[in-house]
Amino acid sequence: MWVLKQEAYKMTMLFDFYGNLLTEKQQCYFDLYYNQDFSLAEIAEQEGISRQGVHDAINRAEALLLQMEQATGSLRRLQELRSALQEISQAAQSLAQHEDTHVRQSALRILTAVSSVKE
Repeated sequence: MWVLKQEAYKMTMLFDFYGNLLTEKQQCYFDLYYNQDFSLAEIAEQEGISRQGVHDAINRAEALLLQMEQATGSLRRLQELRSALQEISQAAQSLAQHEDTHVRQSALRILTAVSSVKE
């Protein structure tokens, strides 16, 4: 179950990055399936097409999103950046407790800079 949730999370993140590259129908079906938790049958009924048609459209959308990520690596880089910022924040928070005033001030400047990047 954990793997399925992880995969769904990855797909929704990829959709956030590259969703505009999908057709309107793909965007609609993808949103209904991943973000609104509709079943394939529910989407098919709502859209007036076959369940297989919805399935194929979502599969094509997933393939395109994965292909774009493979080509650009934008999501991977964002995740790496977030991880690095977390490590920097933890180190700076530790330094913010230092007895030397200059070290504390530098740590606070680092924390402010990290905070501005996260926004």
